[in-house]
Amino acid sequence: MKVLLDCRYVRIGHHDGISRYTVGLAAELAAPAAAAGHALELLVSDERQLAALPDLPWHRISAPTSIREPLVARQVRRLGADVVFSPMQTMGSWGRDYALALTLHDLIYYRNRTPPREFALPIRVLWRLYHLAWWPQRVLLNRADAVVTVSETTAALIAQHRLTRHPVTVVPNAPDPVPDLPRLPRSGALVYMGSFMPYKNVATLASAMPSLPHHELHLMSRVPPEEQARLTALAPGGRLVFHDGASDETYRDVLRGATALVSASRDEGFGIPLVEAMALGTPLVVSDIPVFREVGGDAATYVEPEDVSGFVRAVRDLDDPEVWDRRSAAARTRAPHYSWEASARTLLALLERLATTATRR
Repeated sequence: MKVLLDCRYVRIGHHDGISRYTVGLAAELAAPAAAAGHALELLVSDERQLAALPDLPWHRISAPTSIREPLVARQVRRLGADVVFSPMQTMGSWGRDYALALTLHDLIYYRNRTPPREFALPIRVLWRLYHLAWWPQRVLLNRADAVVTVSETTAALIAQHRLTRHPVTVVPNAPDPVPDLPRLPRSGALVYMGSFMPYKNVATLASAMPSLPHHELHLMSRVPPEEQARLTALAPGGRLVFHDGASDETYRDVLRGATALVSASRDEGFGIPLVEAMALGTPLVVSDIPVFREVGGDAATYVEPEDVSGFVRAVRDLDDPEVWDRRSAAARTRAPHYSWEASARTLLALLERLATTATRR
């Protein structure tokens, strides 16, 4: 079986969620694919993407943002693939002669239609239009042979909205491998890792800080100056630490000593920071949304997203050493549930089924 992995969404210089998902799966898929006698090859649109990927045969094709994307199968079919996996749902499929699995990570932007700020204006306009109705999503997904998503929560939403007639396979996200590091002396740090999109609801976390004088809120991601000023105004007397794009090492070191990872998000497709924190034994204080319940299990305390007082109480509960120790142990127990190795095995089994079906057909 010849498998092509679409790696054209790998970011150069820094990862976003889809880039990290692609690299994590590619790294762990290579060994089991080779052991099973399969050829695994990569599709890139920029040779610089290869720096983040395993040393495998590769092919350069047009970028996913190219006007050629609807007909990209004409380029791919010349490569003789049995099955192609893409970490997005937008890969063109017209004219293909191979099995195809596409990925839909979440449905967040149907409920929160503000597009990411880094997109150019024309793309932001198209983004909004695309999410005004369900039918464009159905057209994309039904042109594949199978659909992948990252959580049972999103799989249930795909079924609820009847977005595909094809099977949906859950291939979860996972944390990047890290050294087996010990905990650092416990600090009062509360860690938030994520964007500052409106649905992330970081305002609730900032508003809780004046009532938590022995803690500081570490905001790890890059933040626009106007958002930094707004959050600071919501926390008079509270301590906010803006890292404005922390390195992986800084993020990990703060987590190793933190009281908790916190999030008041109203909507998510998965929750990678939760798994990263659990792997280091850091408890979670997060919003009570279905996907966080799925990922965090009993390692988390759950609070309604707008309940500022609830977040304050949940953090104060962790000031009790016995409570913190119990939550930390639960986090370490829960963390191994998510690994790129396990996700790669699930994905490979799906691709083998698709290739077999396509061969029979």
